[in-house]
Amino acid sequence: MSAHSPVAAPDQLWSAPTAHGALDAVVTLPGSKSLTNRYLVLAALADGPSRIAGALRSRDTELMASALTALGADVETEADGAWRVTPGTLHGGRVDAGLAGTVMRFIPPVAALADGPVTLDGDEGARRRPMRPVLDALRDLGVRVDSTDGGLPVVVHGSGRVRGGAVTLDASASSQFVSGLLLAAARYDEGVTVHHVGKPVPSLPHIEMTVGALREAAVVVDDSDANTWRVHPGLIAPVDRVVEPDLSNAGPFLAAALVAGGRVRIPGWPAATTQAGDLLRDLLALMGADCRLDANGLTVSGDGTLWGVDVDLHDASELTPTVAALAALAASPSWIRGVAHIRGHETDRLAALATELRRLGSDVEETEDGLHLRPATLHGGVVRTYHDHRMATFGAVLGLRVPGVEVENVATTAKTLPGFVRMWDDMLAQVEQVEQVEQVEQVAP
Repeated sequence: MSAHSPVAAPDQLWSAPTAHGALDAVVTLPGSKSLTNRYLVLAALADGPSRIAGALRSRDTELMASALTALGADVETEADGAWRVTPGTLHGGRVDAGLAGTVMRFIPPVAALADGPVTLDGDEGARRRPMRPVLDALRDLGVRVDSTDGGLPVVVHGSGRVRGGAVTLDASASSQFVSGLLLAAARYDEGVTVHHVGKPVPSLPHIEMTVGALREAAVVVDDSDANTWRVHPGLIAPVDRVVEPDLSNAGPFLAAALVAGGRVRIPGWPAATTQAGDLLRDLLALMGADCRLDANGLTVSGDGTLWGVDVDLHDASELTPTVAALAALAASPSWIRGVAHIRGHETDRLAALATELRRLGSDVEETEDGLHLRPATLHGGVVRTYHDHRMATFGAVLGLRVPGVEVENVATTAKTLPGFVRMWDDMLAQVEQVEQVEQVEQVAP
């Protein structure tokens, strides 16, 4: 593949390329969406200008930057591409959340500090995503909030300040309910203490990421008690940060090393991180990969052999589509458990994964909290994405081994990974370059 395949328009199909040899690829990823949006919120509430280098520029992060600008912050791009954020007096306005869960759940607690009403709406699919716990928590803190059935559209009637205090909520549908309250809490008069009740919080590492980001901004956080987070009131220090690569977005590329064989290296993989995507190292090793982390990054190697797994992805549910693609190609059965909450993501991901796998011939059963997959011979067909970026990359992984896979609306990957098709083609092009060198060596006298 010497040239990039064309990027299909949203209403067209993208032919997922099949790998024809072992990989020897280096894939450089942009910054973490989760960290980028947390740093943006803290920067907009900080006591002075902040600089965020290496930030992801995608639909979700641009929506966050636009939301904060609409409320009074100044977000500019510096010559080297870094974002410079200068806080301003928060005021009312209109915010487009798109389909971004972080914008939907993080902006209302910020909007409560604005002097005037803030109207928040998004894509049609966003109106089906749960928000009620964070909205009810704001009401308990004295904020007037109008909403439709506990979701978008929402109007937060900001009065310029929030009393703060203690709130109890059920965050079993999304850790973002907790993170959204914590990020703004230091600016509330009494801070905020959040108590979670209910089933275990999913994606708990994302709350740990939020706590880490707050502490980097000199905010005092007490998380010593289980299911309780206390943020003390005070100033938020400006941040000057370089964002880590997005480890969850690395999943499809690293998975390619197992499907096609060969090796894929991700430079800049952190030795220590709060990103849930770091679990990929253990998951891929269980499925047959050799994973090595050193100063050059994370290198995953495989020989085309794929083994099934029995894994609980409750704390790293965003990896489910990638693991499901690998499991569908594995030589033994797999069970994916603990991810019932992803039914409330961009789409019902469990139903979507099961439906699209069956369309390609997979033997898959949708369970209450996951998937059970058994070995089967897959065939080509259309993978529908439901406007979900991870469904698109899921289809790309399957296409590496299954000829004839076509992905609907691959452009939806711009939500968190703009340029995905180009990056995918570049990874596979490196295979061809290696093969060409080998062919030259074979015919040389």
